[in-house]
Amino acid sequence: MRLYITLFFIIVLLAIAFIFGSQNEQLLMLNYLVARTEMTVAAATSLFTGIGFFLGLLVTIFWRIIRKGKHALAKNIEQ
Repeated sequence: MRLYITLFFIIVLLAIAFIFGSQNEQLLMLNYLVARTEMTVAAATSLFTGIGFFLGLLVTIFWRIIRKGKHALAKNIEQ
């Protein structure tokens, strides 16, 4: 049940971000370390929301792997 609630909130937040972005058609200039580009606010919002989502997902996956590894190590020490 917890998974469904979490997925529901993620979908709602992504929908809000994309709706916000689709209503803003102004151009935005982004300066990277090695490049410069112009894109709409909608594209920038979608891009950075997606990047943030995947970075959060990666951190969560690595955190769980580390936690399971520590748990397995503690279990082996007890035996």
